[in-house]
Amino acid sequence: MDQRDPNFHRDGSDDRDALGREGEDLAAKHLQRLGYRIVGRRERVLRGDIDIVALDGRTVVFVEVRSRSDTRHGHPAETVGPVKQRRISELANAYIRRHRLQDCQVRIDVVTVLFGVGGEAPIIEHFENAFESP
Repeated sequence: MDQRDPNFHRDGSDDRDALGREGEDLAAKHLQRLGYRIVGRRERVLRGDIDIVALDGRTVVFVEVRSRSDTRHGHPAETVGPVKQRRISELANAYIRRHRLQDCQVRIDVVTVLFGVGGEAPIIEHFENAFESP
């Protein structure tokens, strides 16, 4: 990326990364308000990241966060198609093996954050058990 690009930041991130991080922060706060306990953020597994690992009671919840600034290209949940679902499942299974959680109840949720235009509050949607892990 060119340093003259208005979206360029010295740390190598861009506005999309910043939007994603802000979405993850809002998602984590949303989950905490619901009583979830956040046990991990951006957990690195198999050369990939699990956005949020949380506990909902005794259930381990792997949360994929999808953020968008508008819906011109569809709702953020639409970006979690079959290929992404498989990848999230692979990462979750690797995390389960690494932390010896085979005997725990597990669920995969998706939280979407749609940032408002003109200062409107972001819209946060939480899809519990969004898809089954293969």
